[in-house]
Amino acid sequence: MAFLAGAAVLATSPDGESATAASFQAPAAWRLTWSDEFDGPAGSAPDASRWVVETGGNGWGNTELQFYTDRRDNLRQQDGHLVIEALKENFSQGGVTRAYTSARIKTAGRFAQQYGRFEARIKLPVGRGIWPAFWMLGDNFPATRWPACGEIDIMEHVGHQPAVVHSNLHGPGYSGARPISASYTLPRGRASDAFHVFAVEWEADVIRVYFDDTLYNTRTPANLPAGARWVYDRPFFMLLNLAVGGNWPGSPDDSTVFPQQMLVDHVRVFARP
Repeated sequence: MAFLAGAAVLATSPDGESATAASFQAPAAWRLTWSDEFDGPAGSAPDASRWVVETGGNGWGNTELQFYTDRRDNLRQQDGHLVIEALKENFSQGGVTRAYTSARIKTAGRFAQQYGRFEARIKLPVGRGIWPAFWMLGDNFPATRWPACGEIDIMEHVGHQPAVVHSNLHGPGYSGARPISASYTLPRGRASDAFHVFAVEWEADVIRVYFDDTLYNTRTPANLPAGARWVYDRPFFMLLNLAVGGNWPGSPDDSTVFPQQMLVDHVRVFARP
């Protein structure tokens, strides 16, 4: 706003203590540094030691139509997943009324990392006007304003392109409607038909983006417009959100079914050993 061999590792909380019994195979040549498996009690909020919930209905810079809330109707852990649910309903708060609600969370102030592998296993929602994203911002935001802080969109998906996922880089001189972009088209079916792993491997002077096992986007400073600055040289934090409407996906229409759910099975972050 978007893969595996090695030793088994145990997910840990930010303070280093065991947070879950989930054990898995770490990607080759990587070491787990942070994770959330969303194994909390059914109906519970996401772990506040890991995530900050953002609320508001100000359009979020994209003329989005939803109001992001912290209600369990829109955001909860359930059956080992994080559920971000978009609803069609009139919602008013702080003098703002919107026709849709949804949720948005971030790790700002909880966790940020410079370089590494950042991945999430997600089942996407579907429908015109539906806009899920898994992305990152430089941890100097908002003191350093966007786009100078840098943005890495690991996954964005717009409902009118059901078989396509996108990744984008935004920075000074390449932002908004003119990011450094790439997309992946599934050979069959829709992106929303199953869970998929969306990942970025980010190292000094290179960013590689994956859809499951497929590397489909590699970017270096050489890909930037002439005179533009590479701003991916500091810690970034992560965000997950499900927008409704906006400049890119357009508005829902009569074909869009509500509610829509973005199901997140896990988010994991790795570093080189």
